[in-house]
Parts: sequence; C-alpha cells; structure tokens
Amino acid sequence: MAVNDTGGGRREALDRTGLSARSDPGMERFAGLVARILRAPMALVSLVEDDRQVFPGLVGLTEPWAGLRQTPLSHSFCQHVVAGGEPLVLADARLDERLCASPAIEALGMVAYAGMPLTDEEGRVLGSLCAIDTTARQWTQAELTDLADLAQACSGELRLRIVSHAADVARREAEAARSAAQRAQANAELLLRASQEMADTASVQDVRRRLRHLVTGPLTPHYIGLSLLSGDRLVRVPDPDTPYAMEDDFGHYAAVSAFPSARALRERRIVSVPDREDLTRHYGAEAVAAFDSLGLSSAMCLPLIASRGPVGVIMVGWNQPHRTDLVERATLSALASYTAHAVARAVFLGERITVARQLQSAMLTDLPATPGLDSAALYLPAADDDMVGGDWYDSFPLPPAPGQPQGSSLAVTVGDITGHDMRAATLMGQVRSMLRQAVLDHPALGPAAALTALEHACLSLPLAATGTILHARLDHVGPGWTLTWSNAGHPPPLLLLPDGRTCQLDRHDVLFYPGLQHGPRTDHRLTLEPGSTLLLYTDGLVDQPGHDLSWAIDEARALLAAHGDRPLPALLETLAGELAGPKAADDVALLAIRVPRRGSPPVNGSRLSAAEP
Repeated sequence: MAVNDTGGGRREALDRTGLSARSDPGMERFAGLVARILRAPMALVSLVEDDRQVFPGLVGLTEPWAGLRQTPLSHSFCQHVVAGGEPLVLADARLDERLCASPAIEALGMVAYAGMPLTDEEGRVLGSLCAIDTTARQWTQAELTDLADLAQACSGELRLRIVSHAADVARREAEAARSAAQRAQANAELLLRASQEMADTASVQDVRRRLRHLVTGPLTPHYIGLSLLSGDRLVRVPDPDTPYAMEDDFGHYAAVSAFPSARALRERRIVSVPDREDLTRHYGAEAVAAFDSLGLSSAMCLPLIASRGPVGVIMVGWNQPHRTDLVERATLSALASYTAHAVARAVFLGERITVARQLQSAMLTDLPATPGLDSAALYLPAADDDMVGGDWYDSFPLPPAPGQPQGSSLAVTVGDITGHDMRAATLMGQVRSMLRQAVLDHPALGPAAALTALEHACLSLPLAATGTILHARLDHVGPGWTLTWSNAGHPPPLLLLPDGRTCQLDRHDVLFYPGLQHGPRTDHRLTLEPGSTLLLYTDGLVDQPGHDLSWAIDEARALLAAHGDRPLPALLETLAGELAGPKAADDVALLAIRVPRRGSPPVNGSRLSAAEP
C-alpha cells in the first residue's frame, strides 16, 4: 500500500537510492520497456524531490528537458501521484481541472498520461513510472496492468538500492569505527611504549632519539624537534641520527621570539599551525624560513612542563596541511608529559655525571718523571654517558732506600672500584688517597702490607668500597728495576720481555673486599730488564661482550708483542682502539712502564693521554 509521506523519511529514502538528475542504466531500461510495451512516444522514471522532479530514466523527452533531466514541480504531473499515493491515469490532461493549466502540456507536449507509484519498503511514494502520449489516448486495462507490473519491478530495484546504500553506510561506519579503534589502540600502545622507553633514558640525546622513534608510528609526522630551555633562550637538540640544517641555522632562539614553539612555552599551552598561511600571518620571518627549510606545512608545538616548571618544547611537523583531532592532541599531550619528566631527569643526571667526570679526571693526575723509566697512561670513559666508573691509575715517587738516589723508587697502581655511578667515582677518590697515605706512611713495607692497611682503614671508617686493585713498586737495582706487586683480584699485568716474548703475571690474591675473611696478602717479585714493558689495565680493556676473558687477554698480549716497540702513548692508543673500540661498554684505565734499552734516552713521565668526557 502506498503511503503519502512528504517528510524526512521520504527525502532520506530518495537520497539512499543514489539517483538524481543523471542517466542511470537500470532506470533507462525501465523507461525503454514502458515505451515499447505501451507504444508510448515518451516514458519517464520520475523521482519527485522537494522542489523538482528528476529523470534518471527517460525516453522521447524533448530538449532542453532531455539534457537537463529535470523540471520544476510546476511542470510535473508525477507530483500528483506522489501526493495522492495512487496511480494517475489521464486520457487528455487538457480536460482535467487539476492539470489543464499545467505548463507541461505545451512545454513538454504532455497530453495523455499514465503514472504508477514507485515506492520504498515502507510504502512511501518516491516518484512515478509513467507513459506519456502527445495526443489524447484511452489507456487500455492491459496497458495499465503492464505499467503497474513494471512499476512494481522498478520499485523493487529502488528498494534494493536503498538497502545496498544502507549496507554501504553501515560498512563505512564499521570501517570508520574499526579505524578509530585501531588508532586508539595504536595511540595507547604508543603511550605505553613512551612510558617505558622514556623512563629508561639517561641523556638528552637519548630522549631526542626515542621521541623521534615513538612519534613516527601512528602520527606519521615529517619532522619532530626538541628544544630545551636554557636561561631565557630555547636551544634545539640536534637529531643524533639525521642532520637537519635548520637545527644548526636556527640552533637557539629567544623564548620571547616569534616562533610558535616559543609561544607554546610562554603561554604553556599547545600551539597549532594548521597551514603556511597561518604561519606567515602570526609568526616571524625566521619561523617561516625554518619551516621552509624543513618543507613543513603544518605543525603542533607542545610545552614540556616538569615538576619544577617548563623545560622545553616539542614540535611535531607535517609536510602537508594537517589538523589534529582530539585523539591526536590527547596522545601528544601525554607524550609531552612523559618527555618533560625524562628531560628533567636527563638534565639532572647529566649534571651529576659532569661532576663525577670532573672528579674522576681530577684524580687522574700527570705521571711523575722518573729517571731510567718511560711511562704513559690512558683513560677512556665508557661510551654511555651515564656510565661513570671507579677505574683509576696512579703513579708517585717513593722515598729512596738508604744509600739510593732520589727517584729510584716508584709506586704504581691500577684499580677498579665496583659501580658505575657518582658513588663509585667518589669512593675511588677516597681509596686512591688512602692507599697513597698507607704507602707513604710505611714506605719500607711492600704492596701487600699497603693493601692490608687500606682494608683495615675502610673497615674502621667504615667505607663500603669493594673492587680490584693491582698495587706495585719499582726499585732501581743495577741496570734494571725490581718489580714488587700484590694483586687483589685484578686482571693480570702483561709483560713484554726484551726478546719480544710476552707473559702474564697471574699470581693474585682475593679481590679487595674489606671485611671478607681471607689469608694474608702476598708480594711477588721479578726483575724488569732493559727493554721490558709492563702493562697494567682495568677489566674494561678485556671484558668484551661475546668474548671469553682469556681470549681477550691473549689478544692484548699479541698486540703488545706486535706494537711493543712503539712510543708508549701510541701503544696504549692502539691497545684501546683494537680491544675496547670507539664505544667501550666500560671505563678503561691503562698504565705502561718501560725500562729503556741501554743507550736509549728515556721519555720520562709521558703526560696523561685521556679521552676527556
């Protein structure tokens, strides 16, 4: 049953057919069937909208109407089918009171008319399937029956299109919901990774690198930058992996400058730059130049606010206009919070590491000049900035024995206090000074006695220092030197003999651990003949990931044999470069002592060769 509905439901149904004032193959077939079966000069599939009727299917309509495929309702007979909800059959419209004055009679040549309702699933009349003749005509019952059957078939096609449209809408909505869910999941995963990764950062460069890796996921920006507040200026943190000229050309800028990132910091809020027009209208020429150098069209700047106040700004930029939605803004805001606290922690840790490095460097003094000996030392900090170690070397002259000249005795030490932090560095400084004092207070006693006295002092203070120490003294005897040493669990010294052979001095006692019950520490002696080179080192040189310790020590012996005739600073550089490499996992301290061959001028007290932090 047809329903006379001119409200929103009917308009929505018309929209869902997907038909309008353009040709549709299916509707054209229905118009053609009507024209052939009813032998009518004109046939229309007419859908009646609020202010017009449109013809997705037509036969025989004259121009301009055939090209327009629509007429105003003033020219519409079909609107009466829609209004009445019933078929409209006219032998001669010129004799009908309702339509005799219609401009369609003259403009379209419409005289005889037979129109059947086209309905949706709810029975709402959407339009008419009609046959039209240019002269008066009596429509037979068979013709009207055929027309009604065709109208039913055409209505069925319209209903299928409406259902298909609804299915498409539902599918698009489901896809949109799935996409939104996927984005939400991706953003949630991003924030989870951010909370984990930012918690592990130890330096500003590490924060910068991890920030870029995090944001390049679901947000897909073209560029992400980090600027830190230093006084009244913002300083860009260069990308450690990808160089950007902009980060050098505009490396720092005033917090009051006309940059969107500076504005975000001043106002402590997110500042968006949706497009280049907005950038040029609200910001300075330098900001425009910086954007252009990166190829950016839009950006979002987020202030980094830590517990003690602002610390910097993140800028996320896209190379095309980009408007962030609420989900993106919320995600970036949370990421900015994680980043702010990571930056604050990295800055604090960096300050502590700087102090520790300075303390450590102050302890690594120049080597003394000793007649009859060459010496050189090298200290390499760990590649990771947060790895401040307790490694050290030391060398100082001892008071001569009775009858011996000044400078004929020398104390040497290489040690490693357990830990890689400020505490390890400060303990190292205390242990170094206490060992010096123990040696100088009792110069006649051997290294073992000095280490024992150091352990007793650490227990009485108390000072919770543990680790490994190799302490020795060298005494000038005849043409050579006597080496007396005591090893508290330290890697074995290596000795290059005058004939080019090498050996390792394996004898040792337990590690340095005040309070640990152990037997008396022991001294060991041997003579260093002219042409001998003694190498002391910490475990950072030979404790390499993926390699056995004995293998690494053998490698060190081979390098010592191959390069032992080189000047000591060059020898140490070679050993460190070949074994520890440019990115040492641990601190490395090296101390080399050489007894020059007869006739070779000694190079006394080679200055400290250290890679400063």
